[in-house]
Order: sequence, then structure tokens, then C-alpha cells
Amino acid sequence: MLVMTVGAAGLLVAGCGGSGNSDSSEAEQRLERGLEEASKGIETAKEEVKKGFDEAEKATKEGLEKGRDEAKKGAEKGKTKAQKAIEKAEKEAREGIERGKEEANKAIEEAEKQAERYGN
Repeated sequence: MLVMTVGAAGLLVAGCGGSGNSDSSEAEQRLERGLEEASKGIETAKEEVKKGFDEAEKATKEGLEKGRDEAKKGAEKGKTKAQKAIEKAEKEAREGIERGKEEANKAIEEAEKQAERYGN
């Protein structure tokens, strides 16, 4: 945009030729105004681009933090479920051992009763 403005102003100054000092002075003023406007436009565009990059960086950081938090929550949830499953398995194992002991004791008692019946 700046190049086009400078080029157009240059053509105006060079192309108008011969009509006097006031025309070239007016053309120079137009050129200066055009250059100022172009400079302002470029600065504004640079600021907008910088804002865009800053916002993108902020959004990326927020996204990463949210993802990390979600991963932690998922890991904690999985850990809790695994711990509950281990506790349940341990409880069932203890209950199974107790039932096994009871059955073994009953079998021993039954064997002793039969031994008394046939032994005497």
C-alpha cells in the first residue's frame, strides 16, 4: 500500500510538469498526506497483527492448561477406579478364604464323625 501511494504520488509530481510551483507544492502536500495515511495504516495493521498473535498465544496456553488439567482428572479417576477394584478383589479373596476354611472345617468334622462311627 505504501509503495502504491509513493508511486502514485511520484507520477503525479512527475507527470503534471510545467504548470508551476503551486501545483508541485500541492502535489507534495498530497504526497505527504498520503504517506502519513499509509504509515498510520501500516502501524494500525502491525498493532492488530500483534494483538492477534497475543490472543492466539493466550488461547493456546489456556488450551494446554485445560488439557493438562483434564488429563490429571482422568488419571486420578482411573487411579481411584483401580484402587476400588483392588479393594474389591482383596475383599472377595478374604471372603473366599473364609468360606474355604469353613468348608475344610466341616469336612474335617464329618471325617472325624465317620471315623468315630467306624472306629468304635
